[in-house]
Amino acid sequence: MDRRGTPGSAFADERSATILDTLAPNLGDGLKKLVMTSLDDDKAEDIVAIDLAGKSAIGDYMIIATGRSSRQVSAMADHICRKLKDQGVDGVTVEGQSRGDWVLIDGGDVIVHLFRPEVREFYGLEKMWGATPPPSRTVRIGGESGADIGAEPTFAHA
Repeated sequence: MDRRGTPGSAFADERSATILDTLAPNLGDGLKKLVMTSLDDDKAEDIVAIDLAGKSAIGDYMIIATGRSSRQVSAMADHICRKLKDQGVDGVTVEGQSRGDWVLIDGGDVIVHLFRPEVREFYGLEKMWGATPPPSRTVRIGGESGADIGAEPTFAHA
């Protein structure tokens, strides 16, 4: 019986190792891009990426985004977790997904906080980490939005 691709098989382990080895020198950057793309695909609002290099040992980046409802927040978390696991990231942990108010995803080198708007405003994580909070408009990656088409994306790299 051919076990190619079966979890735990040598082939699956080799494939995962290859993906991780390819990303290894810039694993945090690769995971950041993966998460940011997923959030953009899911129409997250006010996406902020905070560079944690030299500030904290918890990861390379903290990404904060807003969903319009608890259902959207929970779905965004599910998609991110699935994509991280598909890329061979082990030990992804999630807190708060059942409620969908504030979901924390620990992806190792990338920490993701997903909020409903009022919860995000209440906690103000960007301020705690010295990042600029996003303006009160939504800008999609690539400049497509219903707000200010020519504006820069709302990503902060503190």
